Parts: sequence; structure tokens; C-alpha cells
Amino acid sequence: MKTDELSIKLAVYVNPVGGTSVTKGQIEAKISEAISKFEIEQMGRGPEKIRTIVFQDLIIVRLTGFLSISEKSLAQNKEGIELIKKVRTALFENAQQSLIEAIKSVIDVEIISTYSDVSTKTGEKIIAIVADRDIEENLYN
Repeated sequence: MKTDELSIKLAVYVNPVGGTSVTKGQIEAKISEAISKFEIEQMGRGPEKIRTIVFQDLIIVRLTGFLSISEKSLAQNKEGIELIKKVRTALFENAQQSLIEAIKSVIDVEIISTYSDVSTKTGEKIIAIVADRDIEENLYN
């Protein structure tokens, strides 16, 4: 994809003189916003903190502070941990198309696959997304 095509999708960052001034950090921030909105709408609760890293064709999102009080209470024993993981996995799988749409609302890529895991010990969630191309290739670092 050419830089001009990228700037169409990220119109908010288009330089009025021409060309694009999109940085990696801006893309990562916009993806974080989209994922946070996705979490609120699809999972019922947003994270306290979110960090996105784009590396070549990978998007890694780290969310912290997203477990509800009830989930934290359930996480005190093995059965509760298994239940949280099963429910969160099912919710993620059912909402996967919405996640893909959230990413594509920020950057024009095809999503090859998505992965997610929850740590009930740390209250973190990691989402890994594989795109069809090197996202960093046409960005300013």
C-alpha cells in the first residue's frame, strides 16, 4: 500500500500541503482508542490503561485494570480463574468481527488472525493481531 492510500484512511493526520505526517505513535494511540472503545462496547468494561505497539505486521495491545470486582473475587480460586478465562475467551471470539472492524477503522489493513489471553493474577489482557502487510513500512518513526 502506498503512503497516499494510508493517508486516506487516516484523514485526520493528512498534511494539508500533501503527503502524510502519520507517525507510528499516532497509529498506536488511535488503535488503543479503538480497542478501548471495543472493550467497553463488547466486553462491558474498558481498561484502566492500554498500550499498543506496532511491529512490522503485528499489533500487540496490552490492557491493564479491565477485570470487574466480581471477576477479581472469582479469581481467588482455580475454578473461578477457569470460568473467567472461558467466559472472556467466548466473549472475545463472539466479538472478533467487531475487533477487526475497530482496527480497520484506524488503518487500512486486512487482518489475518487475532489472539487474546487474560492473566487473572496481574489483571492484564494481551491481544495480538496479525495484519496482511508491514504496517511500519510507510510510517514516520
